Amino acid sequence: LPIEMSVPVGGDSKTVEQPKNQAPRDRRNSSDLDVWLEKAEAMGELKRITAEVSSDLEAAHITYLVGMEKSPALLFENIKGHPGHKALYNMIGCNLSRFCLMIGEEPVDHPLKAVQLLQKKLGRKMKPTEVPAESAICNQNIVEGDKIDIRMFPAQRMWPLDGGMYLGTADSVITKDPESGRVNVGTYRMMIKGPREIGVYTSPGKDGGADRDKWWKMGKPAPIAAAYGIDPLLFLVGATTLPKTESEYEYYSGIKGSPIELFTSDLTGLPLPAHAEIILEGHLYPDETFAEGPFGEFTGYYGRPSGATPYMRVERVRYRNNPTLTCALMADGPSNECGLFWAAVRSAGIWADLQKLGIPGIQGVWSVPEAAGWGMTVVSIKQMYAGHASQVMALAAQCTAGAYFGKYIIVVDDDIDPSNIGQVLWAMATRSRPAQSIDILRETWSTFLDPSLNPPEIRPWGSKALINACMDYKYIKSFSPRTKLDKKTYDQVVSRWQELGLSGKPPEITVFEDKTSAKDVT
Repeated sequence: LPIEMSVPVGGDSKTVEQPKNQAPRDRRNSSDLDVWLEKAEAMGELKRITAEVSSDLEAAHITYLVGMEKSPALLFENIKGHPGHKALYNMIGCNLSRFCLMIGEEPVDHPLKAVQLLQKKLGRKMKPTEVPAESAICNQNIVEGDKIDIRMFPAQRMWPLDGGMYLGTADSVITKDPESGRVNVGTYRMMIKGPREIGVYTSPGKDGGADRDKWWKMGKPAPIAAAYGIDPLLFLVGATTLPKTESEYEYYSGIKGSPIELFTSDLTGLPLPAHAEIILEGHLYPDETFAEGPFGEFTGYYGRPSGATPYMRVERVRYRNNPTLTCALMADGPSNECGLFWAAVRSAGIWADLQKLGIPGIQGVWSVPEAAGWGMTVVSIKQMYAGHASQVMALAAQCTAGAYFGKYIIVVDDDIDPSNIGQVLWAMATRSRPAQSIDILRETWSTFLDPSLNPPEIRPWGSKALINACMDYKYIKSFSPRTKLDKKTYDQVVSRWQELGLSGKPPEITVFEDKTSAKDVT
């Protein structure tokens, strides 16, 4: 799942103080997801589906079809075989308005504005707040021992060849480093093995797996918890690579602007999100693995079955009355739940890294959501010196936030909107010279989930194409001038739009002709 995939964050971080003089709120009957859904519904961004729907393929297929274009979040309220349970799909999908809601901002009208808002927030940290266990909504129901059967929840099979029913897709998996005490919150795929057993797939090098291995090296089972029915923002930080010495809980609180409320489990010793709707707790044992997968991944292809995947022995289940399971569909194109938010996180990270490196003239950074979230990144620059575009290409490709997996890095001039794929393709077709404008980086950092890397044994080594789609700086003053609208005439047309009987709003144009005579065309 994505989710073995996570987007590294660039730039620096800073700790901010908790808001002062905030009276404690009684949240025993309200989850963080409740709050988010209420806001989404008020925006007209939530569709409640009351017809009976199966969690075996059908809910995911509906989501795939609906998610191909701008669409509401889908709350399935009548899941076959699971009375009283709900499932939420398409939390963000390709919808910029709900992405803004997720990071606590008003909707914006352009992707780069959202990237800039996220960039300002990504580096903030804030300490969590401890609350009594009895105030946690997930403790309305607690089941232990032989009474546990996690199949009561509407786990999903999303694609026909998936290896089983997945309870964990849009989840937060909590582990602790036994040496430092650092708490990690990650997002990992979790396939049900049995009524009290669930797989936890982590790819090599991920923090959750590293924590597990340290416990095992000490001869102890690894404590673990998994939360579902969570605030979409907790899903975002769980799927984002942060410094290994720091906790995602602090970054969640920093972006949110208020501390996440946690309670400490007397079973695992882990701090758990008090306002998650479902939490499983237990331990991972070194000699207990099973064959997990395959699973339809964010690339739009199946991740191969993983031979020996550890599974949690589920020892305690906590859940609210009538809980909602958060679900993340991994898919090709705009239906990919992680496409837009991975694109925004990567864009913000690369932009921050380029600024930190002191590179001037950066006008915007955008990773194309439809390109598996982060397979292609476009950087718009105002060229200022010889080699400027080449410098930006190389750094954007290999900076902290950009090094993992991204295959194509395209640099365009400042008259090109990097989030407008039509403009980017036009610049590539009319300004790049394939023989001179394309460089290849070999043996770069890729992913085990890239289906193009064969045989699979060569993974995770990959390559990157750097495409200079800028006007040749050596001839930029004599480069054929592009056709541009006249500003005065454009403003006149815009003012007459309704008079002309044209529907909708006129397209916003920001690039206008600055020359005054045909004699200026050389």
